[in-house]
Amino acid sequence: MAKQQRAKIDLARVVSRDPGVHSGDLVFAGTRVPVDTLVDYLKRGHSIDEFLQGFPTVERWQVEAFLDLSPEALDHLRVHGASAA
Repeated sequence: MAKQQRAKIDLARVVSRDPGVHSGDLVFAGTRVPVDTLVDYLKRGHSIDEFLQGFPTVERWQVEAFLDLSPEALDHLRVHGASAA
């Protein structure tokens, strides 16, 4: 149970959803940057570094944690050959 609780806490530091922030879209915690924006960047072949330059309020560890927690996102990148670094 402690592991599940820790995962929830960690996830809350990575992403959040609030109807008052960006219309309730899933955003990186503490920012107004939707996680879909990262996915779009990566799908188009941009790097994480390029994303972070465009959205300096997002921390690298948040991006990495989101990708670690989102196997589907990584699978999509593998299939489509986009750079994740």
